[in-house]
Amino acid sequence: MLILGIETSCDDTGVAVLRDKEILCELLSSQIKFHASYGGVIPEMAARKHLENLLPLVNLALSECKISGQELDLIAVTRGPGLMGALMVGVQTARALSQVWQVPLIGINHLEGHMFAGLGNIQPPFLALIVSGGHTEIIEVKEFGSYKLLGQTRDDAAGEAFDKGAKILGLKYPGGPEIEKLSRSGNSRAYDFPVPLKNSDKIEFSFSGLKTALLWQVKKFASSEELNANINNLCASYQAAIIESLIAKLKLAVKLTGIKQVCISGGVSANGAFRDALTREKTFRVSLPELKRCTDNAVMIALAGQNRYLREGIIEPEVIADPSLHEI
Repeated sequence: MLILGIETSCDDTGVAVLRDKEILCELLSSQIKFHASYGGVIPEMAARKHLENLLPLVNLALSECKISGQELDLIAVTRGPGLMGALMVGVQTARALSQVWQVPLIGINHLEGHMFAGLGNIQPPFLALIVSGGHTEIIEVKEFGSYKLLGQTRDDAAGEAFDKGAKILGLKYPGGPEIEKLSRSGNSRAYDFPVPLKNSDKIEFSFSGLKTALLWQVKKFASSEELNANINNLCASYQAAIIESLIAKLKLAVKLTGIKQVCISGGVSANGAFRDALTREKTFRVSLPELKRCTDNAVMIALAGQNRYLREGIIEPEVIADPSLHEI
C-alpha cells in the first residue's frame, strides 16, 4: 500500500509517504522558533502556518517519491485531539485531496498514532504511556483497535509541567529541553520536591502541586543571582520528581495488569534522563521510539491509518476534525 500521512494537531506540519512500513519520504515543518517568543503555541498563528506549509510539503513529498496523488492507496490524517484550527487545516486539505485524487481517506486519533511512533514494531498486548505537552495517560492495548484507558492526569500533562516549570525558572520555551540541559550539571537530590501521587493505589497523575512547590522554592531566593546559582540543582530535582512519578505509575499499571511490555511515546519520551531511567527498569520491558519520532509526526499517522484500514476496512464517509476527541 502507498499511504500519505498528514499530521497538523498542534504546531508541527508533518507529511509522510509510506509503502507499507517502508518510509519513502518524511517531511516536517516545525513552528517552535516562531512561537518561542510568545512562550507557547498561539493557536490562530499555528493554523495559519499550517495553511502556508501543508500543500507545499505534500507536493514536495510526492515529487521526491516520484509518484502522483492518484497512485496513492490511502490518505491518513489526524482528526483529533488537538487545536481546532490546526486540525481543520489538515482534515479539510486531506478531504479535498481525497476527492480530487479519488483516494480513500481515514481519520486517525492522534493518541492511537503515538502507539505507532516506534514504527509498529511492538505487538500487543502492551501498555502505552503517551506523555507529552498535552497528554499523560496509560492505555492498555489488548490488540490494535481494542484499547482501555487505565489512567490519566488530573490536571497538567507532564510536558506541560516541564514548560510551566521552565517559565517559573525564567527559561525559554520549549521548557523541557532547557530543564533537561541544565539538569545534567545539577544534583537531583538537592531539593526534596514531592513526587505526585507516588503512594496512591490509582493509576493517575497530577503535576500542579509539584509546579506550585517549585514556585514557592523560587520565591525563597532573595535575588535572581541566588536563583541562577541554584538553577541546575532546581532543574535536576524538579525533573527527577516528574520522572519518578511517571515510572511509579507504570510499575503500578504493570502490577495490576500483569502486562510487562511497555511502549513510551510523546515529546517527553525524548528526555534523556527519562530514557535512562526506563532502560534501568527490571519490572518491565520498554520500547522507545527514535528521538525524531517522539514528537508529532506523519509517519505514525500513516502507520496507524494503514493498520486500522487493514484490520477493519473502515473508511469514513466524512472525516471531521474533533479537538476534544478522546475515544480511540
